[in-house]
Amino acid sequence: MKLATLKNGTRDGVLVVVSRDLKWCMPVAHIAPTLQTALDHWAEVEARLKDVAENLENDEQAKQSFHQHEAHSPLPRAYQWADGSAYVNHVELVRRARNAEIPSSFWTDPLMYQGGSDTFLAPRDPITFPGEAVPGWGIDMEAEVAVIVDDVPLGATPEEAAKAIRLVMLVNDVSLRALIPTELGKGFGFLQSKPSSAFTPVAVTPDSLGDAWMDAKLHLPLLVDYNGEAFGKANAGVDMTFNFGQLIAHAAKTRALGAGAIIGSGTVSNKDQDGSPGKTVATGGLGYSCIAEMRMIETINHGKPHTEFMTFGDTVRIEMKDADGQSIFGAIEQTVEQA
Repeated sequence: MKLATLKNGTRDGVLVVVSRDLKWCMPVAHIAPTLQTALDHWAEVEARLKDVAENLENDEQAKQSFHQHEAHSPLPRAYQWADGSAYVNHVELVRRARNAEIPSSFWTDPLMYQGGSDTFLAPRDPITFPGEAVPGWGIDMEAEVAVIVDDVPLGATPEEAAKAIRLVMLVNDVSLRALIPTELGKGFGFLQSKPSSAFTPVAVTPDSLGDAWMDAKLHLPLLVDYNGEAFGKANAGVDMTFNFGQLIAHAAKTRALGAGAIIGSGTVSNKDQDGSPGKTVATGGLGYSCIAEMRMIETINHGKPHTEFMTFGDTVRIEMKDADGQSIFGAIEQTVEQA
């Protein structure tokens, strides 16, 4: 089952069920007016939503065209957004670029930060900043996988936490790299350096992913295009040190999570097949899910980076396709613009 939120002039939009090919949709306000309402009452509404989804595929229900540019992020705002760093290869590269060893605890205890969740960008909305953002803020995209959970009890095990996953989607977790060191230096974590994120037009139930969803991981390439050229195709199920069950359990170690909480994977990052730390897609490698990682590789290989961070007019596209080449979640397509 695939769900989306269409813009309708309100903060939370209107919930629709979307066909598997992303061409059609059906508003379901009679079942749940918004996705958050559906998540709050998932046990009561899931079967009814799946009936709509089935009828939508069988042409047994009135339907309307689904246009991705009319969609908001599935949850335009959320009670909780916590982003992990499940791909320790990414963290290792950051450390290696400055000749620092990675702490051994990073392999057993996930990194995670709590992000702002009162506003998310729509998947086709521009990323806007004031003029001083370029080049001083180090604008970067971060392509990730994210899940939306049902209620998760305090102290849930990874196995229990994995069972609470209701929906899967992709995210562009925008980072302002030049602001991060000063913020982290204060000892309180990210705030200004993590502006509003954007999620794919569609969120899907894990069962609709088939064999690609296994061990609470999504085993498909995450396709990132930058300024119209292939930039990354790292497999989200490879080199993922912590699966989503472990990430959710980490977040729930000292507090319960409410229905609608979003947990992110962190930047998807693979070592290339030959074990090298990274190559561009153009040279036959898997590429990158963020600019910072490419800059790390350049620093390791050449002593300094030469790829610049994003500037006004730059575009990013984030998408994932199934074995038949069909887009699963729709695409995030954003341009950096001056506010």
